[in-house]
Amino acid sequence: MMESLFGKKQDELVELALRQGLPAYNGRQITEWLYKKRMTSFDGMSSLSKKTRELLRQNYEIGLQPPVKVWQSADGTKKYLFTAGEGRFIETAWIPDRERATLCISTQVGCGMGCRFCMTARQGLQGQLSCGEILNQYQSLPEREKVSNIVYMGMGEPFDNLANVLVSLEILTSGWGYAMSPRRITVSTIGVIPGMQEFLEKSKCHLAISLHTPFADERKKLMPVENKYPLREVLEVIRGFDFGLQRRISFEYIMFRGLNDTTRHVSELARILNKIRCRINLIRFHPIPEVELESSDDSTILSFQQALKNKGIITTLRASRGMDIDAACGLLSTKEIK
Repeated sequence: MMESLFGKKQDELVELALRQGLPAYNGRQITEWLYKKRMTSFDGMSSLSKKTRELLRQNYEIGLQPPVKVWQSADGTKKYLFTAGEGRFIETAWIPDRERATLCISTQVGCGMGCRFCMTARQGLQGQLSCGEILNQYQSLPEREKVSNIVYMGMGEPFDNLANVLVSLEILTSGWGYAMSPRRITVSTIGVIPGMQEFLEKSKCHLAISLHTPFADERKKLMPVENKYPLREVLEVIRGFDFGLQRRISFEYIMFRGLNDTTRHVSELARILNKIRCRINLIRFHPIPEVELESSDDSTILSFQQALKNKGIITTLRASRGMDIDAACGLLSTKEIK
């Protein structure tokens, strides 16, 4: 298999050009063709000589892959399936909403974190996505020109594939790359502290933390990560970091009937998040096979939301999207594997 150029940083492409006996500026030209001009073939790189293009064609590939399947929901959401090696698949969701459109991308094939409510966790960790495979979900998206926001909330734990995630963020936000504002990108984690700390130091993108309950004993039953990286330690890191006025921290909170939707949970959330400038995103649970958990009913969710607001916490209720196409992460790729 040839080495792919897509997913490399500008300095890597300059170094690659020099190794091939080409001038450094050819590396910068290749960078521009890949990310700014979004060229998908060597033939189209017209600023390079024919000899240079032929040299590249003989030794490298661009490295882009189109989606192999697409499902479209009645609400406009689309779920794309990409291959990630022999018999392996990842999912990418495109979610249009009035004046904005959000792209939800994956960072791993499967996931090894074992969260009880997550279908991707059933697959286990099958592999890490390269930087190119992460960005391919954006570059090869038919609607890529309409994307206004990107969230790293698809399959996998981003900070369990930290190096590739950080490079992908650099390419997305650098002037020589896609030049997106980091304020349009959010990376979600279940609380892998070392990766979270490095991300906070090296990136300016927003951070989202999967919380789901403020009580350690309950969180251990839902999310094994609580045993290694307790929520209280995650919050200590958050309190110790200066987010400034532009960078946002949010907490994801899936609502489970009778498990995390009581006034006791509201009070504890208000206590542990005291003086952290944040928002809580409430999420209805999308049922998955062989899991007995159920979503809280709408009246309970709305009461929970209002109770949090009364405590002074900005709280939003995320609209459920793509229910008719199994848009919850992991469902479609699991079916495809089977």
